[in-house]
Amino acid sequence: MSLIGPRPLLVRYLDRYTPEQARRHDVRPGITGWAQVNGRNAISWEKRFEYDVYYVDHFSLALDMKILWLTVIKVFKREGISSQTSATMEEFKGSNYSRVSSDPETYKN
Repeated sequence: MSLIGPRPLLVRYLDRYTPEQARRHDVRPGITGWAQVNGRNAISWEKRFEYDVYYVDHFSLALDMKILWLTVIKVFKREGISSQTSATMEEFKGSNYSRVSSDPETYKN
């Protein structure tokens, strides 16, 4: 695990990812990430995966430094902690697109 990267999700979600969403596993998971500084739990699952894939495609030290700085700001402002319907985030039920392998070994870094 790294400091910056897509937040790890539950293993039971693995077979619910589309191939595009599964790309989030192309980098090491992190404690904070692009999705966390752009809405955290207050954004939809689709938007969260969009941000995770954006991070994979634009991985750089400059982006990591920006995420780290924005994380500090978000923590002090206490933004995006709760979703509209739950205290944290609702369960990811998957998308209406084709799924990927449910074998966790597929996604190891």
